[in-house]
Amino acid sequence: MSVHKDLIKHAYNQNQDYQEFLRMDQLREAYIEEAVELCKQGQPFTTDKINQVTNNMNRLTVRMLPKRKNVTVEMVQEYVGKL
Repeated sequence: MSVHKDLIKHAYNQNQDYQEFLRMDQLREAYIEEAVELCKQGQPFTTDKINQVTNNMNRLTVRMLPKRKNVTVEMVQEYVGKL
């Protein structure tokens, strides 16, 4: 019975990590949108908030989720240039 409880606990923890990953992914996307909008307007911007969230996402131990890449100012500028 102990193994069964351990499996349930592990599954619960994995689900919690997955839910946290999804929450942070939405936050990351919002920060990217913010940077894109500032770049479009010619305003100064950084990718610090994006990368802080990205690094937190990549620390989660959910194996099935892909690692996210850090974003550079140049990446945002290149994206805006293609719009």
